[in-house]
Amino acid sequence: MSLLDIGSCPGGWSQVASKEITDGKILAVDIKPMEKISNVHFIKGDFNENEIHQRIMIYFNNKIDVVLSDAAANTTGNKTLDSYRTSELCLNAMDLSNKILSKDGIFLSKFFMGSSFNEINKKAKNCFKSVVVYKPLSSKKESKEVYIFCKGILKI
Repeated sequence: MSLLDIGSCPGGWSQVASKEITDGKILAVDIKPMEKISNVHFIKGDFNENEIHQRIMIYFNNKIDVVLSDAAANTTGNKTLDSYRTSELCLNAMDLSNKILSKDGIFLSKFFMGSSFNEINKKAKNCFKSVVVYKPLSSKKESKEVYIFCKGILKI
């Protein structure tokens, strides 16, 4: 099993993954520093940059099983702008996932419900066999935070 954790800081998802994936590779990427987690390799950098793409590809050396994105733009207080910027991160993570996921790979990403929802949902349905959008029970009722779960690449 191999997993890429985008927007990994402070490391919660990577900690869970390190307990579940004992025979595989886990790579965490974030622009913020993250404390060392056993069984997790960390790259400090922006996953949108070509250099970081190359380092991700080199680390895994082939297709991977899961891309998890908990990336969110720093909030400005303007909910429309914040939602848009985080949606852009989701779309960029989806693009990267399309390049590096195995045929039955999983893409899971957070975004904020807003004007970009239709674009994200449409792109996901054009890229993946199965797409589910959901709001976790742990998310506050008033929060616009939702997740998209996608499985199975349509074009390899």
